[in-house]
Amino acid sequence: MTSDELNAVYDLPYTRLPHPRYKGRRIPAYEMIRHSITIHRGCFGGCAFCTISAHQGKQIVSRSKKSILKEAEAITRMEDFKGYITDLGGPSANMYGLNGRDKNVCAKCKRPACLHPKVCPNLNTDLTPLVDLYRSVGKVPGVKKISIGSGIRYDIMQYRDPDAKADKSHRTYTEELISKHVGGRLKVAPEHTQDHVLDLMRKPPFSRFEDFKKTFDRINRECGLNQQLIPYFISSHPGCTEEDMAQLAIITKRLNFRLEQVQDFTPTPMTLSTEIFYTGINPYTMKPVYSARTDREKQAQQQFFFWYDPARRNSLIAELRRIGRSDLIPKLFHP
Repeated sequence: MTSDELNAVYDLPYTRLPHPRYKGRRIPAYEMIRHSITIHRGCFGGCAFCTISAHQGKQIVSRSKKSILKEAEAITRMEDFKGYITDLGGPSANMYGLNGRDKNVCAKCKRPACLHPKVCPNLNTDLTPLVDLYRSVGKVPGVKKISIGSGIRYDIMQYRDPDAKADKSHRTYTEELISKHVGGRLKVAPEHTQDHVLDLMRKPPFSRFEDFKKTFDRINRECGLNQQLIPYFISSHPGCTEEDMAQLAIITKRLNFRLEQVQDFTPTPMTLSTEIFYTGINPYTMKPVYSARTDREKQAQQQFFFWYDPARRNSLIAELRRIGRSDLIPKLFHP
């Protein structure tokens, strides 16, 4: 799909209302997205457990600013609109307008991810068009505030691009996003804390998340804001053990998180993670990889997310003793 084709899809005369069969019913999912705008499709993150690249492609297809502004104006005419756009997003909210500098290089590329293990040197990471888009939508009459509800890739924002203009745009975008476009909570997806698990996930090292949290906290302090960073995590991903989950619990406790947005790994067709889960082998190295498979193994891992729940304390202590890591008990349950 081209940008013009994507524009044509979103320029159709939608009512922006649920199907008439739902009349009179409250639809939580609709309430969340009714004043949001999709600005692009596709994702070059290449996360091993995600199917977006398979469904929408690795190349980003962005809508034009004109098309997005037209939709923003349509939203301001909705009867229930109070001035708040709840998202300018996509699979990853800050991939708008980003593609390879040399398209011929991209056409021959076989890398499944443009960000892992390192950012591709051919990737244009200039966030200037996205900053301009936020400012332009913010000037639409009737719009009071734009919040970014989709998740963001903090590794793009932290990347030190050799191109000076692109590099400067990362800092500008980070400052504007956190100071002006967080609706109280900003979603990010570190997914795990242990780097060997993150490498299998095709995610950046956890230290990148810790650095981003410091930036997030600093900007909040400087702006007098009280906003939350909401991290997403996965348990039982191939390569993850109960000891890894115990370390995750200890690290997130140290960072003052009581996790809410969590999930247990679910095999999904067309993903590397699912292939590793079913075969027990990493196809890139041909080495065996452990995966939690039974309900007992998966529940044992997932419970570490909720170390702060008094009802789980005895079970977690018993599990740490069973795996021979009693030394971690004081770190998890004492100041």
